[in-house]
Amino acid sequence: MVMTVGLLFMAVLVIVPFTLASMRHLVLRSGRPGWLHRRLAARARSSGLGLGATATEELHAFFNANKRVQIEQRRTQLVMRDDDHAGAPPRTGIDLDGGTAVLRGRR
Repeated sequence: MVMTVGLLFMAVLVIVPFTLASMRHLVLRSGRPGWLHRRLAARARSSGLGLGATATEELHAFFNANKRVQIEQRRTQLVMRDDDHAGAPPRTGIDLDGGTAVLRGRR
């Protein structure tokens, strides 16, 4: 009995978000109904992962600790600053107040 309840709970955690994500994808692709398409399209630009993908990743992380590390690493990468020339001597210099830009070629 307990195992059946556990399996039913796990199925709900996976199947419901997957079904919602599939219906969202179908509405965005078909454009019908129009009012729902407009609402979902406005939200689609600002969101990252969908609900189904997030739920699946969290479920995977629950059973596998390495997935949790991967999710945390992804969050860290999003926050960290990304410099093109990190550690290298500067090849460019832009003075916004003076209105000048300096470009140095490779030697």
